[in-house]
Amino acid sequence: MTLLTSYQLGDLTLPNRVVMAPMTRIRAAAGGLATPSMATYYAQRATAGLIVSEGVQPSSIGQSNPGTPGLHTDEQVTAWRRATAAVHANGGRIFAQLMHGGRVSHPDTTGTRPIGPSAVPAAGHVFTPTGPQPAPTPRALDTAEVPEHAQSYADAARRAIDAGFDGVELHGANGYLISQFLSSNANLRTDLYGGSVTNRIRFAVEAASATVEAVGGARTGIRLSPGATFWGVEETDVPELYTALLTELARLGVAYVHLEATTDEETLIGLRRAWPGTLIMNPVPGIGPKQAARADADHWLGLGADLISFGRAFLANPDLVERLRNDLPIAPADETTYYQGGDTGYLTYSTYQYTA
Repeated sequence: MTLLTSYQLGDLTLPNRVVMAPMTRIRAAAGGLATPSMATYYAQRATAGLIVSEGVQPSSIGQSNPGTPGLHTDEQVTAWRRATAAVHANGGRIFAQLMHGGRVSHPDTTGTRPIGPSAVPAAGHVFTPTGPQPAPTPRALDTAEVPEHAQSYADAARRAIDAGFDGVELHGANGYLISQFLSSNANLRTDLYGGSVTNRIRFAVEAASATVEAVGGARTGIRLSPGATFWGVEETDVPELYTALLTELARLGVAYVHLEATTDEETLIGLRRAWPGTLIMNPVPGIGPKQAARADADHWLGLGADLISFGRAFLANPDLVERLRNDLPIAPADETTYYQGGDTGYLTYSTYQYTA
């Protein structure tokens, strides 16, 4: 088994074990619509074994950043069909990442006060149409409201399949809504969604269960960041918390778990043992020499990961798989263009140019 051997993920045969990780690019049009440029961007990277899209809001209140796409209106479904068709025409496979921002949002972005498990603001500033602003205090959800937000992932998943995606990935990482419920400082609830490990994983399990019921386990993955502190979240008892969550996800038969290397290796290896299904590992936080990227990938394949996701390395290298296959240089991306919009730094990166 190597990074470049095939892998069977449910009904999908992946030609290699390279996954394009989800990355926010804020290039959507008004109304959260995917654009022709977005279709080109993903199609350019279709040689990945699997593409996971940028975070897509499952509801209007779930939008975190301005300029992000959605999957909660018919118009958004229609717009995404262009992108999924382009990926498939180039021989690729693509999952939509469903990302509910929860408290990581702002009224200037959504027109309404953000919601969260508790009235505890995120740390730092959030992006708004007029620039960064301090994260507002969210409105704590009533117990009776929580299920509708879990269900929003399932509703968006149905739309994703209608839009031509091969499946969906629930964004349970990086301090967004699912992560907020898992947290021991963003979630101060005393009802059935807070306090104990069993209660703190409940929202994640309900969201995954609803999504599996909607589109099937083979089309449902989840991304997690054990022990991470994005947006000020903290988690107590990380091994216990995530082992309990993975046990419930295994019962649901989800297609994969996508782990970020956000805790120590010993804990991550323990979670690999606790998870009987497909594991995508995201070991590389940034971009380095090709040798380091490949070495990290091989290291985690040796520790039991099935697939390896690459984030920033895919930005400036639409042909990343080919570069890894042939030991070619990995180009750096221009960070100033990450979120500026437009096609520069988005569609302007070329494949490797061989010289005679």
